[in-house]
Amino acid sequence: MLENQEIENDSWQLDFEWLRIRHLVKESLASKDLPDLKVILFLIGVQELGIFESGKKFSKEEKQDLMHVAVCSLLEDEGYYKFKGRDQDGWPHWEVEKPFSVKGVKEQENILKKKIIKYFDQ
Repeated sequence: MLENQEIENDSWQLDFEWLRIRHLVKESLASKDLPDLKVILFLIGVQELGIFESGKKFSKEEKQDLMHVAVCSLLEDEGYYKFKGRDQDGWPHWEVEKPFSVKGVKEQENILKKKIIKYFDQ
């Protein structure tokens, strides 16, 4: 566990901690494959939605929305998004507070991985 340590973007520690989280999720789901970033974002989105019926199938659009819910939730404490409330169906909504200025897919993924590690370690 990290316990308030900062992880450098391209460090072995980020790779190690990210792999640890992937294995944790794999074991929790009793899956044969390690989940990737999208799968973990989807699962965080489902958790943050807080409404899940056993056997529920999400549409492609709902899956994308759930990943967006995860990203907003993960980046809220950095001031990128502000929680506005839930709609009549119980879906959470955020408002953009400041643009996400990090350029490059790898850099953006690393930030999300760090936030996911923190999310699972809380």
